[in-house]
Amino acid sequence: MTSDTAGRLWIAMWGGAQLTAWDAAKGQLIERIPIPAKNVTSCVFGGPQRNQLYITSARKGLESADLAAYPAAGGLFRLETNVEGLPTFQFQD
Repeated sequence: MTSDTAGRLWIAMWGGAQLTAWDAAKGQLIERIPIPAKNVTSCVFGGPQRNQLYITSARKGLESADLAAYPAAGGLFRLETNVEGLPTFQFQD
């Protein structure tokens, strides 16, 4: 899950083959974005303008029928958006 500067939440939908965008203030679904992987695991904004969504997925535990339906399962996907994501925190030890 990640957020953008307009206050929307972007949520990876495990088992749902999609990413959803929500208006956090109203609790309303704004958009569904299909992802070519059944188990979408996470998302984060990146790129110089933080307008690119990087989306991860999993392939472990999928049945052969799911692997046939989602051959890109386990992949990393990039989506250009027209919104700016909030900066993420960098781990420091």
